Amino acid sequence: MPKSIFIPGFSFLLFAISCTTTTKTDSPISFKLIETDTFHFNNFVDCNMAEAWIGDTFRIFPGKYGEDPVWGAAHDLKFSSGKNADEAFSNPASAYIAPTLPVNAPVGQPGLHGAVWFETVYQDSKDPSGKTLYTIYHNENYPETLPYDSVTGEGYIDQKWPLGLTERITPAAVCRIGIMKSTDGGWNWENRGLFIEDKQARMILKPHNTSKTFAGGVGDPSAVAVGDSIYLFYGEYGYPEQYDSVSYDPTKEWSGQCISVARIAISDLDQPQGKAQRWGGSGFTAAWDGTGKPVASLQIPQNAGGGPASSPTGGFHWGPSVSWNEYLNCWVMLMGKVEGQSWIGDELYISFNKNKDLGKGDNSQQWSAPQKLLEKPGHVLWYPSLQPMNSEEDIKTKRTSLRLGKKARLFFKYSDLGKYFSTYVLEFE
Repeated sequence: MPKSIFIPGFSFLLFAISCTTTTKTDSPISFKLIETDTFHFNNFVDCNMAEAWIGDTFRIFPGKYGEDPVWGAAHDLKFSSGKNADEAFSNPASAYIAPTLPVNAPVGQPGLHGAVWFETVYQDSKDPSGKTLYTIYHNENYPETLPYDSVTGEGYIDQKWPLGLTERITPAAVCRIGIMKSTDGGWNWENRGLFIEDKQARMILKPHNTSKTFAGGVGDPSAVAVGDSIYLFYGEYGYPEQYDSVSYDPTKEWSGQCISVARIAISDLDQPQGKAQRWGGSGFTAAWDGTGKPVASLQIPQNAGGGPASSPTGGFHWGPSVSWNEYLNCWVMLMGKVEGQSWIGDELYISFNKNKDLGKGDNSQQWSAPQKLLEKPGHVLWYPSLQPMNSEEDIKTKRTSLRLGKKARLFFKYSDLGKYFSTYVLEFE
């Protein structure tokens, strides 16, 4: 996620599956976009949309928080509440509340480093009050905030470091994914540790990394709960083995990127670090900080313009946003497309997966070939998500961006405008 430039969140759930319909691709779903009046989200967004129902209150957590030597310290991670999604989205920025978040630890000491964005909220089903929440967060660091520690293997070495998003000579960030917990509905959060990360050896450096995106890492996640596990869909931006400027191969890099999946047991969310496993090619066999395999059907073939994330010409899908659709009995994924430096891309895509149990066999890999959802020439589109409607059914069943029905409102960010809003409803058939 180009988290370091403008700034969105998300949530998740699990349910059942079995889709049928007709399209030009292997996807069995048909859909249409219906234009509507503009529906503005009235606060800072730069990520997926993390949200949950706390009793009869719909609550959403967009924004950015923490130390960032390139963009400046941020205190924009706040929550908005309402009787439904429309009300929470429509609240003015002045009505948003800043939760208590863990402070950044001093450089070189254990704790939270860098900036965070909430991407998904998992609501503990064992707590009848609905107040126990786990958030999956995107985290960005630099060699300055997280210098390399030879004992732990954590952190980054400031040598041949690629450039980042600004027009100034500033470093590229590295993303990783962690977990925080709240027991009071999101007013107070404590850091529980990392979900997954890529380490220094897999960072893609000069002279090859000229994309002005990331030096490497894992980020832009969307998570869903199925059975006893959380399934994390995320962007993979590192080299699929140890990077070496002499033996670097762009085809090798492309083969290990970009939308991948990992899982962790729900029982491990309180102490997550080291517990998750990535998809390794035939199962969830790769380590939490190891090298996994991306979802092949979501990759853009090289002969169709696909390329590695370090390339200035891009060529990859990113920023998955996953939901369970109760009308289709099917998983739905939205994603963006990078076509140039600095996350440039004016298209959004959609994919489907008819398998309820993402842990069985290779079900987590069985996504349909992405279909173009829309295109806005001349703009830069980030962070698409489907949101519940202000309908009696959606409110009664307490739908969120991770559990939806026949119709859902489509939001995305016009990054070039710095605005996040909706002008479409997506209707499935």
